[in-house]
Amino acid sequence: MKDIKPLKSWDIVRDTPIAIAGPCSAETEEQLMETCRQIKENIDITMLRAGIWKPRTRPGSFEGVGEVGLQWFKNVKEELGMPITTEVANAEHVELALKYDVDVLWIGARSTVNPFTVQEIADALKGVDIPVIVKNPLNPDLALWMGAIERIYNAGITQVAALHRGFSSFEKTKYRNIPMWKLPIALKTELPNIPLLCDPSHIGGTRDLILPVSQKAMDLDYDGLMIEVHRNPEEAWSDASQQVTPQRLAEILNEVKIKKRKLDGDPIEENKLSDLRGKIDRIDREIIEALASRMDVVEEIGGYKRDNNLTVFQAERWIDVFQKRPGLASELGLSKTFIEQMFKLIHDESIRLQTKIVNTERAE
Repeated sequence: MKDIKPLKSWDIVRDTPIAIAGPCSAETEEQLMETCRQIKENIDITMLRAGIWKPRTRPGSFEGVGEVGLQWFKNVKEELGMPITTEVANAEHVELALKYDVDVLWIGARSTVNPFTVQEIADALKGVDIPVIVKNPLNPDLALWMGAIERIYNAGITQVAALHRGFSSFEKTKYRNIPMWKLPIALKTELPNIPLLCDPSHIGGTRDLILPVSQKAMDLDYDGLMIEVHRNPEEAWSDASQQVTPQRLAEILNEVKIKKRKLDGDPIEENKLSDLRGKIDRIDREIIEALASRMDVVEEIGGYKRDNNLTVFQAERWIDVFQKRPGLASELGLSKTFIEQMFKLIHDESIRLQTKIVNTERAE
């Protein structure tokens, strides 16, 4: 997918990083228009968003106003002269959104999780030149997210972006949806050309988390943000706790610090960064060589256990390692949690190697 277009080449994008903002749901024509007017009055953003259809967890909740909302949104677009985007969840939604001149479509997390749904949307988009944003699936499944992007791309859409909105979990945290930042980083590793956006409203779930989550995304070199905004968030018909006022939106976007991707041609500073990266490369090699030496010893231990009919896993030894290594890490100023996680991986690989040795030799 090397011909996926960078965000700067999208027709509706003037500059990056981009900002997309608007109400979670279009509730009334007056609410939608007034919210969008206030957004434009307070800050210059890339495009306006609004939910027309709302997939809800349980029946009886507000599920969107439907097609009439698209007419309201088209009126907003014409009056304010700004691009608009909304979520589509089936082929009919796609057809209606195109009918009312929606500029960008997005596929929600509940749709991304279902390949049949994504394929239906992709089929409806064949022959259409419109940007599409694909949110991550509800569960942390990189292949599922990539598959949805590939289906849209295979329909002929080269203006496609990924949107990170966090992942559902039974675990109770301060977030509504756990960020799991390593997943979007892994996506970017697999698809280097894909523009990557962040939805801090759905990750945070509360207004006070939108700024720190937005800053984290910018620190990780995301290409933009999508933030939910309502003229009076407390009266919102859906997701009231995570929406901000247009005035607060302006404050957030002005407070977020945008980091440079590269130095501005300063050869001295560029050489310094290159030297530091060279040190990291050398240290990484030493770490890998040390791990290789450790695994050589692990194999010897596996042979010893085989010859003496000892169990591969010995809890006392693991407890001893697990207790002592984090303590040493603390003495050296390292994170105990990081070292615990690292040695858990090393231990798992050690058990795998020893088990292989024992089983192979016994089979002979």
